[in-house]
Amino acid sequence: MTHPYAARRAAFRALHAEGCFALPNPWDAGSARRLEELGFKALASTSAGMAWALGKDDGKVTRDEVIDHLRMLCAATDLPVNADFEAGFAETAQGVGESVTLAIEAGVAGLSIEDWSGSALYDLPTAVARIKAARAAIDASGQDVVLVGRSEGFLRGAPDLAATIERLQAYAEAGADCLYAPAVTAPDDIRAIVEAVAPRPVNVLQWGPDMTVQSLAALGVRRVSTGAALAAAAWAGFDAAAKALSDQGGEQGA
Repeated sequence: MTHPYAARRAAFRALHAEGCFALPNPWDAGSARRLEELGFKALASTSAGMAWALGKDDGKVTRDEVIDHLRMLCAATDLPVNADFEAGFAETAQGVGESVTLAIEAGVAGLSIEDWSGSALYDLPTAVARIKAARAAIDASGQDVVLVGRSEGFLRGAPDLAATIERLQAYAEAGADCLYAPAVTAPDDIRAIVEAVAPRPVNVLQWGPDMTVQSLAALGVRRVSTGAALAAAAWAGFDAAAKALSDQGGEQGA
C-alpha cells in the first residue's frame, strides 16, 4: 500500500536534484493555502511564526505543540512540507530520533536539525551524533524524508566560516541530505559553502532584498527559505492597523 505522503516526499526530493526553488514559510493553515495558490512547489514551517501565533516566544514551544502544528500544516496543503524542527526537542541523540519519528508520522517531507542547544552550540561530536540519530530514524521509517543539517553559528553571533563549513561537512558525512547555515549573507561565503558540501544541496535563508532566488541560484544554491519573514510582515501589518485604530480612540471601546 502506498504511503499517503509518498508522492509529496518524492516530489520534494526531486526539487533538490537541480535548479533552485523558493521555500516560503507559512505559520498556519491559511498562510499555507495562500502560498499554495500562489504556485509555490513546497513549503516549510517556521518555529518563530508558529510560536508567535501561539502567543509565545521563539524556542518556547513544546514538542507536542510542534507535532500538532506540523500535522495541521501537512493536512492543510497538498504541497510537501519541510519542518523547522529546531534541535529535535530532546536532550539526547536517542530523544532526537524519537522526535524525528513523530515528525515523519505527522507527514513532513523534510526536516532540519540544528546544532544550537538553546544557550550554546553543541560540541561537534554531540551535534554529529544527533544528526546520525535523525538519519537512523528516517531510515527506520522507510520514508524518503529529506534531512537537513543546520549550523547556527552565524545566526547566533559566531560568524566563523571555516568552523561552519567543518560542521556542515560533518553533518553531510553523518547523513544529512541538505545543508543549511542561516544568516550567511556574503556571496563568497555562500559559494564557499556550496563548493565545500557539493554535491549535496544547500539551503540559504533570504536575508534582505539583495538576496534573490536568482542571485542565489547563480551561486549554486538549491533552495531559498524565508524563515519568519512572512510572519513578521503579517504581524507588522497587524500592529500598524491596530495602532491606527487605537490612535483613533479605539482603546475606549465601542
